[in-house]
Amino acid sequence: MSRTSIPSEFEDLLNRQGRRVLAGTHELCGALADPRRRFLMRDDLLDRAKVAKVRAALQAGLTETLEPLDKPIPPESIWDMKRDYGELLPKTARSRTIFFDSRREAGAKAAEKIGLAAMMRSQSFRAFAEALAGRRLKSGWGTQVLRYGPGDYAGPHNDHHPENKDAQKGYIDLHLSLCTPQVEHQWLVYARAGHFSEIVSVAGAATITAYRLPFWHYTTPLVGGPRAARWVLLGTFLFRA
Repeated sequence: MSRTSIPSEFEDLLNRQGRRVLAGTHELCGALADPRRRFLMRDDLLDRAKVAKVRAALQAGLTETLEPLDKPIPPESIWDMKRDYGELLPKTARSRTIFFDSRREAGAKAAEKIGLAAMMRSQSFRAFAEALAGRRLKSGWGTQVLRYGPGDYAGPHNDHHPENKDAQKGYIDLHLSLCTPQVEHQWLVYARAGHFSEIVSVAGAATITAYRLPFWHYTTPLVGGPRAARWVLLGTFLFRA
């Protein structure tokens, strides 16, 4: 571990079970190779003591540079309707974030300083996503940090990008979810067979979630004390042809 408590390789955050995924000997390997399986969540793959140190480093080093992500329900979604039951809801969300599109942004600079950017760009991060995907993934993946506080959420959306030729046929998202002890609950609800019928908790202290996108899902408002926070470290990986 570095002096910032964030390792330069994602592999160093894994426990014995997580390293088995990376080595290709775990039952999860290739879990998302089947297009019918869209989502998985595990809370037994990360070293909890190391993750707690990472979460503390995020709290200390990134909180002041997070940007608000605020997409409320537009009033016209109600008052511009012309037909009964003709609702159309765009993606809504509230949280705080850091995008890594430009390394000159304050948040990106802070992430570089504490070693987070290096870890999220590490080859073992992509290799872990490849192990779950069961196929090779492109280099140059996207990265983002999200921080959910009390009441923060992400409304129903499907993460489909039909205008992006590289992503229009699907891609993989890998999330590391790091919750503070003050979080009481937050839930991911997702669709199966055309209905929002599946629900899992994402309020764990050291959780890995992986998505084979696109599919419909949403994240409920976070519930907890004033200091409750859920940090999400997100990698977006395109399939290699």
